[in-house]
Order: sequence, then C-alpha cells, then structure tokens
Amino acid sequence: MKRFVVPVAMNNTMTNSNQFYAGLTPLYHLVYTDWDKSLKRQGNMLDSVIREVWGAASEVLDVSCGIGTQTLGLSGLGYDVTASDLSSEEINRAKQEAVKRELSVAFSVADMRRAFDHHQRQFDVVISCDNSVPHLLSDEDILAAMQQFYRCIRPGGGCIITVRDYEREDLSKQQVKPYGIREKEGIRWLLWQVWDPRPPVYDVTFFFVEDHGEPACRTHAFRSTYYAVTISSLIKLMRRAGFVDVRRLDDRFFQPMIIGTKKAQQDA
Repeated sequence: MKRFVVPVAMNNTMTNSNQFYAGLTPLYHLVYTDWDKSLKRQGNMLDSVIREVWGAASEVLDVSCGIGTQTLGLSGLGYDVTASDLSSEEINRAKQEAVKRELSVAFSVADMRRAFDHHQRQFDVVISCDNSVPHLLSDEDILAAMQQFYRCIRPGGGCIITVRDYEREDLSKQQVKPYGIREKEGIRWLLWQVWDPRPPVYDVTFFFVEDHGEPACRTHAFRSTYYAVTISSLIKLMRRAGFVDVRRLDDRFFQPMIIGTKKAQQDA
C-alpha cells in the first residue's frame, strides 16, 4: 500500500513554504547526492566570491538557511555565521547538524521579510541561496525582503542571492524534474518534482519514494508554490532596494548568483 503525505497548499506564501519544509526537513539531505560534500563545495564557492568581491568579510547572515547547507559550509571555513529561517523544523535540524560538526552558529526563526527587524544588527555579507527568494510570490514582497537585507549589511558589504534561471524554463506546460536515486542506510529513495504552472507562479510537488525492498513502497509528497521571477527583475529590485554594482555571476555556484554591494560611508 502506498502512503501519501501531502501538506495542503495554502494561499499565504510563507505559510505555504513553511508547511512544505516542515515535512521535507528530515529528508532534505537526500536532495543532494552527497550532502556532506555539498556543504564543503558550496561553502568554498561562496567563500571564493565573498573574498573576491568584499575582501576580508568575516560575519555572514544567512536569511534562509534551511537545514544549514550554506551556513555549515561557511562556518566550517571559519566564518562567523548567524542564520535564520521561517521553518522552526529546519532550524532545529540545522542546530543538530552544527552540533555534530562542532560548529558554533547562532540560529533563530525569522521571516526574511523581517530580517533586520529580527536581527537588529549589521553583517559583512547577507546570503539567501538555493532558490529561497522565489517563495515570495510578488515583487512587493521581494523588494521588502531586499530592503531588510540591505539594512542588515555594513557599508561596503554585500548580498548574494542564488536562484533558478526561469527564463530558461518552459513554464507553458507541466514538467517532471527527476532528481535520481539515493541509497541511504539500506533504503533506496527515488526523487522527482512535478511542476504545475499557473503564471506568474507555479506549484511544485516533490515526491520521495521510500523503497525498503518490500512489495509495497511508501511515497511522501510535499507541495509548495514559487514565483517564476526572472533574474533581470531581481536585479532591478536589488537596485531599488539601494544596492549598487548589482550583477549576475554564472559558473560560480550551482545556480546563477546575483550580487550587490552597499555603498561605503552610508547609514543603515
């Protein structure tokens, strides 16, 4: 017998994504072929850009840390990382993963649209990676978040956002996105996503089939909604938020990067 675990999609964007990740949290590492290697690889990629663009930055705020992929990677390189996420379940797991690796990270639950209101301090660099920003379903919400990111950054510091390149996606029809097969602790997992477009957003159902080698498998399915915002639109929104030298970087991360800098000698 198949068992479907499907959180119901809701209209409120952050409630929707919060439910999505609450269910996904214990399985999220399976998205990566080898999560531990991904921590190190992504940490090194981010470190390379940070050093190249902002020099001796040491304090980083991750406003959408999830279970800690980028946070733990940067912390392992010696960065002083503060991390927040809307999902309390993901924050709890990120804390556990940090303890396992003997890393010191200040974790808390916060909405990225309230980043400065919550953290009430400034950092050298703010990051939001792995297509987190498109959980905000309007330009107005994205601009509000970017204005909060801006306030969290010291003059001369910067922001890194990584997202899917939706201009390269065919959102005129339903799509299936295979993630492959994982073998973990004697269990075989088969992963794929189904995208159901309803422009300018699309609904994602992420399927995890859990195969113990028995006649029946268990299927977990988690649903959320994303805004198919283009990178050119995000660049414009970053500039409206006050960032300068805003540009796209390709081939520096597994997704395109958008970076922007806060002018030196400037108030919060």
